[in-house]
Amino acid sequence: MGRSIGSGMGSLAPTGTMRALVKARAAEGLDFVAARPLPQSESARDLPRGQPGPGEVLIRVKKAGVCGTDRHIFEWDDWAKSRIPVGIVTGHEFVGTVVALGAGVTNCTVGQRVSAEGHITSFNDYNSRTGNAHIASDTRILGVDRDGCFAEYLILPAGNVWAMHEAIPDRFAAIMDPLGNAVHTVMSAGVSTKSVVITGVGIIGLMAVTVARAAGASRIYATDTNPKRLELARRLGAADVFNPITDKNWIERVKKETRGDGVDVLLEMSGSPAATDEGFRALRNGGTAALLGIPSKPFAFDLTNHVVFKGAKVLGINGRRMWETWYQMENLLVSGRIDLDPIVTHELPMERADEAFRLMQSGEGIKIVLNVGE
Repeated sequence: MGRSIGSGMGSLAPTGTMRALVKARAAEGLDFVAARPLPQSESARDLPRGQPGPGEVLIRVKKAGVCGTDRHIFEWDDWAKSRIPVGIVTGHEFVGTVVALGAGVTNCTVGQRVSAEGHITSFNDYNSRTGNAHIASDTRILGVDRDGCFAEYLILPAGNVWAMHEAIPDRFAAIMDPLGNAVHTVMSAGVSTKSVVITGVGIIGLMAVTVARAAGASRIYATDTNPKRLELARRLGAADVFNPITDKNWIERVKKETRGDGVDVLLEMSGSPAATDEGFRALRNGGTAALLGIPSKPFAFDLTNHVVFKGAKVLGINGRRMWETWYQMENLLVSGRIDLDPIVTHELPMERADEAFRLMQSGEGIKIVLNVGE
């Protein structure tokens, strides 16, 4: 279909415009645009649109996952207002096909099915050069700082692209980003043979339940205020679940089941001040807390009793390790040791993105995947 552009361009070449979801206005919502100009190369702005520059690849997007960050952007909350440029194409979770290669690209081939790490860095700072590129100082995030994947095409550095294993279905390949958050959190905490409490079972918290079970956690507890998600957490492998609003004595119950000590590991996924406080109270002395949840604003925290006197090991978790977490995800999915089917509740055409966000807001939808292209 259409003209060939770029090295290795095949029959999927774009023809000038593409369909996309755009944050076109400083207000709630995203606009569906049927004829958005093709993506622009980041490394060579003088190239025609839709042509990857040196070291880049052009990808035709097939499916894209909708996440909490996208919801913040859709709702245009205070964080989004302070961070997101109006006019950007949003989205950062996807699976697609490589359709063109820029000069010097050797790690990808045209026709290859891929996802990608959405944290983009030059790989030149201290952390990048010492194995911690996921927290590089110059990180730019797909769909936040540069155009994202809620579009038929996007251009990315070839170094960020991940070839998808043929055994992983598209609906899972499209959500490697949040799965990576869960895997990174669980694996960093070393849950094997240990008791675990997961505070907050939203999308990533639910993924953490099935990952912790696969990683050999001895007993998993989950807390949340949403009964539907608590029941799903139990289905995915939690031994017991608690609503802290109605289960006032849940910490005492957990301690009773852990020799009076408390759990070995806290995985904090909610960002809620109350849940964070309760999670640390449920953690035994000398336990490990891995914190992924992001609070909406700073809050008071009992550092003395929760960390210092407790001798707790506290880990801040950001993104996914490049590329250790990706190998772990692939192994877990290919082996069939984690169950994501109950978490992916809806697949909708990209044109129905408004419906997807309303489903998230109502709680009826958990993980929603948009069908972007063929």
